[in-house]
Amino acid sequence: MVIGCVVAGDDCHIAWSALMLQDAPAQLRDIHLPPSPSWWPLAPGWWCLMAVVIVVVALVTWWCRRPRRARPAWSDGDAVTWVDAIAARHVGDAQALAAAMHRLLRQTVRLYAPEALQATGQAWQRALAQVPVDPSTLHTLGTLDEVMYRADATLDEVEVSRAMREWMTLAMRRPEVRRARRGWAHV
Repeated sequence: MVIGCVVAGDDCHIAWSALMLQDAPAQLRDIHLPPSPSWWPLAPGWWCLMAVVIVVVALVTWWCRRPRRARPAWSDGDAVTWVDAIAARHVGDAQALAAAMHRLLRQTVRLYAPEALQATGQAWQRALAQVPVDPSTLHTLGTLDEVMYRADATLDEVEVSRAMREWMTLAMRRPEVRRARRGWAHV
């Protein structure tokens, strides 16, 4: 390649430029990309995401392992309140009243006789009889089984409420019920 200018002035500049343009593609080098970024150290967004995940895992672990607050033991008056609330909610609907009272009986019997939870008939009557009440109260509570499955059944709401109050008050005084009902809430 001959570099130089024979002609003076602007022609020399034009000749020089033409010569350079002809050889320009030969003088270019290939484009080299920079190396791809490394995965380490992590970008700030990943650090933030890891911090959030760690905080969430710590909170869930703390929530699951925290000691449950001991609820105060239910008083005998609470049993009467439950019975009165059920009676007030189901005034005039014997079937619904019988079903709700029976459900409360089952929940209470479960505290001192878990084996009687599925009991029916005489086995259920024996489970109820473990609470020392008079036979008329047991008979009234025994009728709940029949009334809750009959659409045309009648029920003496006052007598059922009285029997339930008496039975629940005595059942809540049983020592095994007092131990078992810590933290137990009526559903």
